[in-house]
Amino acid sequence: MLNKEIIDEESKNLAPASRIKFFNMVIKKGKGANLYDIEDNHYIDFLSSASSTNTGHSHPKVVKAIQKQAEKLIQYTPAYFANEVETKLASKLNSISPIKGNTKLAWGNSGSDANDAIIKFARAYTQRQYIITFTGAYHGSTYGSISLSGVSLNMTRKIGPLLPGVIKIPFPSPWNKYPNETEDQFSDRMFEQFKIPFDTYLPADETALIEIEAIQGDGGFCKVPERYMNKIFNFAKEHGILFAIDEVNQGLGRTGKMWSIDHFPQVNPDMIAVGKSLASGLPLSAVIGKSDIIDALDAPGNVYTTAGNPISAAAANATLDVIENEQLVKRSHDLGIKASAFFHQLQNEFPFIGDVRIYGLNGGIDIINPQTNQPDSNIASLLISRMFELGLLMITVRGNILRFQPPLVISNNELIQGYDIIERVMLEFQDEKIKITEDMKHIGW
Repeated sequence: MLNKEIIDEESKNLAPASRIKFFNMVIKKGKGANLYDIEDNHYIDFLSSASSTNTGHSHPKVVKAIQKQAEKLIQYTPAYFANEVETKLASKLNSISPIKGNTKLAWGNSGSDANDAIIKFARAYTQRQYIITFTGAYHGSTYGSISLSGVSLNMTRKIGPLLPGVIKIPFPSPWNKYPNETEDQFSDRMFEQFKIPFDTYLPADETALIEIEAIQGDGGFCKVPERYMNKIFNFAKEHGILFAIDEVNQGLGRTGKMWSIDHFPQVNPDMIAVGKSLASGLPLSAVIGKSDIIDALDAPGNVYTTAGNPISAAAANATLDVIENEQLVKRSHDLGIKASAFFHQLQNEFPFIGDVRIYGLNGGIDIINPQTNQPDSNIASLLISRMFELGLLMITVRGNILRFQPPLVISNNELIQGYDIIERVMLEFQDEKIKITEDMKHIGW
C-alpha cells in the first residue's frame, strides 16, 4: 500500500487529537539514524521519535535484550510481584540519578504519568497543595501533567477544569530578554516576576512543589539562565518547597550531559521525571526522588498494571548499558559542538534564521521574517516540508522553531548528509526556488 492509502484508512478510525499533523508518512522500519517508509523511501532522522530513541532505532543490544526477555516472561504486573530485570533497573537508575543522598523510585508508563506522580509525592510529603510550573512547559497529556503544561492552547481548550492548585510563572525564554539587557539583569528581572504571586496571593508555606525543565524542549529548546535557576532553587529551599526537574525530553545524554540538571552544579533536585528514551521508546517512565519523599505515599497511590514490566525493563537495562559503553553522553557533547558551529554558520548566512540554541545533539533554530524579525511559522513549515522531500526528517516546535534531535548514535557521515540537505533547502528558499503552499500553513503545533 502507499503512504496516502494507509493514512486515509487510518483517518477513519484515529482521533484527531491523537496526532500533530506534519507529513503523510507511514514508517515501516528504522535502523540507527535511518528511517524507511512503507514505500521504501529513506530518511535521515533528526527527530529521534521526539527524543525517545537516543540509542537509535532497533539498536542490536536493545533488540537482543527484548528478545531474550520475551522468551522468559513478557508480563506479570510489578504492582503485585517483583521481577529480576525491574529490580536491577531500579538499582541502576538510583545509582546514576543526579539527586544527592539516598533515593528511591516509582515506575510509570510514560513521561506524563511520571509528572503526575511528582505531584502526588510532593503533596503527600509536604501536606501542601500548590504546584508551581512555567509557561512554555510541556509535561505530558494526562490530566495532572497537562495541567502543569503551558505550551499550547489545545492542551486546555474544551477540557477544563484542569487540576486545581497549579500556578504558572513566566519562563525566562530568550525572546523575553530586553535589548542590551545583560544575562544577570534578565535573571534578576525574571526572578522579580517569579516572586509576584508569593508576594500577593500565593502563600509560600502552602506551596508543595516547583517543577521546571532545565532546558525546555517543546517550549523552544531554551536553557534556564543559571543565575535564575539558582535563585528559584534557593527560594524553594528557604520556604520548604520541593524542587523537581522534568528530564523526560532532555535527560539520558541528550544535552551533552547525562541529565539536563547537570548543567547547574549548585542545584540538587528533590525529584526528577524520566521517560521517553529510558527504554529506547518502549513504554516506561520513573520518578526518582529522595527516599523520604518517595516513602511518603502508600500503595495503591501510584500503581500501574504494566509499569516496570519485564520487557520494558530489559530494554531499559540494555539502553543504559549502550549509553555507558558507547559513550553517548560524550558523543552528544562533542557532536553538539560541531552542530552548534554549523547552525551558527547558517545564521550568519541566512537572514531568516534568528536565535540558535544547541545543547549537545539537541536544540532549536528560530525561523523569522527577515523584514520584521518576528517568528515566521510559514517559512519554518516550508523548510521542513522541503527537507522531508529530500530525505531528512525534521519538525518544528512553537510553529517557527526547527527541532534538532538526532539519535546520539548517528554517524558523522549521516550528520553531514543531513546538514547538506538543510543548507540546500535554505539556499533554495533564499533564491526563491520554493514557495509556501496552503498545506504547509496547517502543519505543526
